[in-house]
Amino acid sequence: MSLEEIQNLINEKDGVLLYFSGENCNVCHALRPKVDELFAKKFPLIERVFLDAHQNPEISAHFGVFSVPTMIVFLGGREFAREGRAVSLHQLEEKLSRPYSIMTDE
Repeated sequence: MSLEEIQNLINEKDGVLLYFSGENCNVCHALRPKVDELFAKKFPLIERVFLDAHQNPEISAHFGVFSVPTMIVFLGGREFAREGRAVSLHQLEEKLSRPYSIMTDE
């Protein structure tokens, strides 16, 4: 996925998650299925994009990603949340629940 495609997705969708990981990052690989499950169950309308930061250096630099894992959530075209390395999925869920329910009228 190109930077332009990601920018278009952010502008077109109500919610987008960018998940930056690395091939040799054990934390990234352990966290990804949990993040995917959380978003599938609790935030299904947020589009999920998984990127290897090392294979996409231009995109990583554009979004200011210098370590992995890094998650950036965009709501309404704007960065709403950024989580890195020591991620609490429970805190992320709490942070997103209210704006997501407003966004989706749930």
